[in-house]
Amino acid sequence: MKSCGVSLATATATLGDDADEKKMAAEKATGESEEESVSLTAEEREALGGLDSCLFGFVSLNENGDGARTKTLLGKAVQCYESLILKAEGNVESDFFCQLGHFNLLLEDYSKALSAYQKYYSLQTDYWKNAAFLYGLGLVYFYYNAFHWAIKAFQDVLYVDPSFCRAKEIHLRLGLMFKVNTDYESSLKHFQLALIDCNPCTLSSTEIQFHIAHLYETQKKYETAKEAYEQLLQTENLPTRVKATVLQQLGWMHHNMDLAEDKVTKESYAIQYLQKSLEADPNSGQSWYFLGRCYSSIGKVQDAFISYRQSIDKSEASADTWCSIGVLYQQQNQPMDALQAYICAVQLDHGHAAAWMDLGTLYESCSQPQDAIKCYLNATRSKSCSNTSTLAARIKFLQAQLCNLPQGSQQNKTKLLPSIEEAWSLPIPAELTSRQGAMNTALQNGSDNWNSDQTVSHHPVQQQGHSWCLTPQKLQGLPKGQSSNLARLNDDQPLFTPQCAQYLPAASTGIQNQNGHRTLPRNSVSQGNAVNHLSSHTATSSGQHGITLTKESKPSTNRSLGTEVSRHAGDTSFGCAGSKGFSNHIHQVASVVVSNPNHGDCMSPDLLIPDNPQPSALLVRKANDHLGSGTCDNVSNSHPAIHTKTDDSVASSPSSAISTSSPSPKSTEQTSTQSVTSLKSPCSGLHTINGERMKNFQSSKIVDLTQDSHNSSVQNIPSMSVSICSSSSDVLKTCRNLGKNGLSSNHILFDKCQPPRPPTSPYPPLPKEKLNPPTPSIYLENKRDAFFPPLHQFCTNPKNPVTVIRGLAGALKLDLGLFSTKTLVEANNEHVVEVRTQLLQPADENWDPTGTKKIWRCENNRSHTTIAKYAQYQASSFQESLREENEKKIHHKDLSDTESTSTDNSGRRRKGPFKTIKFGTKIDLSDNKKWKLQLHELTKLPAFVRVVSAGNLLSHVGHTILGMNTVQLYMKVPGSRTPGHQENNNFCSVNINIGPGDCEWFVVPEDYWGVLNDFCEKNNLNFLMSSWWPNLEDLYEANVPVYRFIQRPGDLVWINAGTVHWVQAIGWCNNIAWNVGPLTACQYKLAVERYEWNKLQSVKSVVPMVHLSWNIARNIKVSDPKLFEMIKYCLLKILKQCQRLREALTAVGKQVIWHGRRSDEPAHYCSICEVEVFNLLFVTNESNSQKTYVVHCQDCARKISGNLENFVVLEQYKMEDLMQVYDQFTLVPSLSSSSP
Repeated sequence: MKSCGVSLATATATLGDDADEKKMAAEKATGESEEESVSLTAEEREALGGLDSCLFGFVSLNENGDGARTKTLLGKAVQCYESLILKAEGNVESDFFCQLGHFNLLLEDYSKALSAYQKYYSLQTDYWKNAAFLYGLGLVYFYYNAFHWAIKAFQDVLYVDPSFCRAKEIHLRLGLMFKVNTDYESSLKHFQLALIDCNPCTLSSTEIQFHIAHLYETQKKYETAKEAYEQLLQTENLPTRVKATVLQQLGWMHHNMDLAEDKVTKESYAIQYLQKSLEADPNSGQSWYFLGRCYSSIGKVQDAFISYRQSIDKSEASADTWCSIGVLYQQQNQPMDALQAYICAVQLDHGHAAAWMDLGTLYESCSQPQDAIKCYLNATRSKSCSNTSTLAARIKFLQAQLCNLPQGSQQNKTKLLPSIEEAWSLPIPAELTSRQGAMNTALQNGSDNWNSDQTVSHHPVQQQGHSWCLTPQKLQGLPKGQSSNLARLNDDQPLFTPQCAQYLPAASTGIQNQNGHRTLPRNSVSQGNAVNHLSSHTATSSGQHGITLTKESKPSTNRSLGTEVSRHAGDTSFGCAGSKGFSNHIHQVASVVVSNPNHGDCMSPDLLIPDNPQPSALLVRKANDHLGSGTCDNVSNSHPAIHTKTDDSVASSPSSAISTSSPSPKSTEQTSTQSVTSLKSPCSGLHTINGERMKNFQSSKIVDLTQDSHNSSVQNIPSMSVSICSSSSDVLKTCRNLGKNGLSSNHILFDKCQPPRPPTSPYPPLPKEKLNPPTPSIYLENKRDAFFPPLHQFCTNPKNPVTVIRGLAGALKLDLGLFSTKTLVEANNEHVVEVRTQLLQPADENWDPTGTKKIWRCENNRSHTTIAKYAQYQASSFQESLREENEKKIHHKDLSDTESTSTDNSGRRRKGPFKTIKFGTKIDLSDNKKWKLQLHELTKLPAFVRVVSAGNLLSHVGHTILGMNTVQLYMKVPGSRTPGHQENNNFCSVNINIGPGDCEWFVVPEDYWGVLNDFCEKNNLNFLMSSWWPNLEDLYEANVPVYRFIQRPGDLVWINAGTVHWVQAIGWCNNIAWNVGPLTACQYKLAVERYEWNKLQSVKSVVPMVHLSWNIARNIKVSDPKLFEMIKYCLLKILKQCQRLREALTAVGKQVIWHGRRSDEPAHYCSICEVEVFNLLFVTNESNSQKTYVVHCQDCARKISGNLENFVVLEQYKMEDLMQVYDQFTLVPSLSSSSP
């Protein structure tokens, strides 16, 4: 891979005589030559030329010999580069900073690497073409847990260079980050992409398989997970530590699973697995803890105590372990022992909600309500508390009891237990002190801080461990602040914008199980020594899953995917799997919390994990970091930050809210890790290089990886200069014998475009009174109105995001009865219906299942049934509603009572629990034999809304795309929801309400989809794949206009290209819908943009835009110049790709076999990554011989087989045929009299 490094000799020459003059002047003034720059030899410069971010994790700098020499060389190069930058006052070429960023990254100086990458970004207009830069930047973001930005950087790498040499590493990290964000579908896809890749990686295939199995478990797909775990155990030569972890996971999963067998049998299996795990790894404190929990659940108290003690002996003390011990003591009626255990738990983790709740319960049972209240208050203030409302009610109850007691009664009463203040100062039990040593003194302080109005705020406890370890208190406080690393950014360049903190998963949720055992791991990180590690646990809000990391006993200087992740926490770590101790052979374990509300506290397993940082451990560095507090790195002046400000926008600047965080000289941490108070920090000082202080080179506005803020209008790609005016022969002549040069050109967007980005919110923002605009509506009186040409023009006008055509069915005399439930049952009663199980909620609100808060995530579970069965459900739902209405009339004596009760019921409904309903969706009506009458009836519609017409782009795909160029039917009961979405590839859609009930629609213009995408990301939702229901309050606050209207029976709703919408049924009704593609430049442009965005997001495009574009060129005469240019350019790109790929295959001696294509053959997609594959299909030898033709794209084929020896290449089109189509596709004159 080509490095972006710049020759040091060239850089020195570029600096010119000015640097020499400065040096000579300094020598004359001081009589010294200290300013003489460090020089590099020609051999050293040559060696540095091959070092970039791609070597991160694959080169060991800790070893004697080559590793040590490389580390010395990198340090020397950094010193030399910085000296030259100093003398040139920053006026060096941009590539200089990129290489400096790579060097610092390899040295693990992340702060300097980030600053250097910032500078490169600010200077290089086409930074996005440099895959090594994007990869390095992604690694730095990943280290700082800025997952939102890391994901974007890594996605950009795969977009600009799908064959990137570290694609496997990227897929692993993406899999981990999506797992943390609870985007399980995306996580699984990236893990699978990593698994098929045969390139070198920092994790083995068995470890990746473990991640996939655990992913199933986190989704509560227990049977699938169990099969995956057991299959993994059958692997030959399975490493012992992997085997131990798999067995541990199987045991804990059995403990938590809902099984038909009795509890004793279930726990018996769990204990057997855990005992086998301990046979493989007797020193696993986590396995001992899980075993104790299993014994406790079946009443084997003594065995449980022994296991817990073993857990403490084998690993560092854990708040979860002590909380569990407290539960056992409490169950054995030993309140004093229970108290001490709980105190140990909350001292280890001040935010351990479960321990605070258990401690409060203990005080209540001993009739000490004041102490109980204090404990409950601390529990409610913990982020891991899942039942705040219940605790709040309990606190009020206890406070009311205290108010009713006679004065002095509490003071005169003998206390069974010491007060919470006294308990906090009691000596620590020997079991803890033996493991914790020097922490005792700190634990004795702060008892005077305890009162009912104050949360736990004692000095954080630093446990004995490595310098890379973080205390629970550090992790707990970090989301509110940032580390001193952030202080290296200047006043105008905050590392994070105000929105950033929302992308970092927060720890939460404590849950009570059947035994009253409410211990759920917080994001506490327990430290351990180099041999024994205790897993620590994190959970994200609402039971989502976080990731905890482990540390290798011999941390390498250059962290691999395995070792970098482990820097925050300790648990069982994998030994060196390879020889020589290279970091890329070091495999780690981490813990992931599986929070199961049905099973209490799902503790985390030991998990094989690449470098996924603790989500809450943002930007924390060890105390002896070479970067001091309040310093500012010399190359920090701009940063790829996230913002929503357009060029002419006056959106609020993050700089207005910047506050500098400087740590207190009297830090409460036993290590001097810097704490921060803001996610927006300016540079607060200067950074010293070679004894000289240097200011930032310049101040500039925030730059954005998601937007090209540079002013250059042209970003040339050095591939070739051909235009759509060139003939096909000229195009191929230019391509011939050209190897890969510049960007990987597998995109159909223009060469000058960077990776696609969501649009920012339009500026200026709309005034509040225009956020509820009237819905464009057309009322039809007769058939002539329906076929009036301006109707088509009105609907397809981009200014109208939606159009409601009222009275269409009546005007055209459509027989809507053909689509009624009765007719459907009579026609095909066994036809398949996809069912979505949802919660019945008000149309303009979306609450979590408990009814405690409004959320964006929409409950939407899938299953299948038949038309006959759903029709029965639909009818019974209607009858049940009638019965409820009649019961209301009987029980209400008068109107006022009725209104009052109705209001009360409404209030209760809003807060849950909500009724479960079923929505029948995606009923396929494409079979003309089964649905002949229904489909024929739809031919009465105007041409522009018909399922099939010459002017409909989707009619030229050449094959069926279910639900798009075919009709789908929806069967609804009140409350049935179609969650928020844009149509596939941004095509227009047609929806007709059959009735008898109404539907309510919510619509947002296409310009604002970027804003909704941001909201989805903030709520850990995938805009394209997740089910979400927008909070209208959020939209109005963000100045997003929302069209809201009722669709009555017979009304047709036209959704324009790219419009975002969501729908809820008001009554019982059926709807029919399909997509259409108007022959307009706007429609084609939006479809191509979504095609590229899908590729960036690793989402399959349902419409094969490449295949469609060639069919359009064959079938349609285009008169619109803009539409013609876009289609022609797409053809040009694909023609170049086909020729260049053929040339590349020929060069390596790979034969291309003619295969041909059927007329109705569907477009092909890669069976691995799901990108569209056009013309040249890569098929395995086995698949080709069996004529199953499982297709791969070139990149996936090379990942599976580097030299393609296991693949054959099939050709579907002759180049001569493509050339002919390309040449014959010309712009035709526009006919002014033409009608749609």
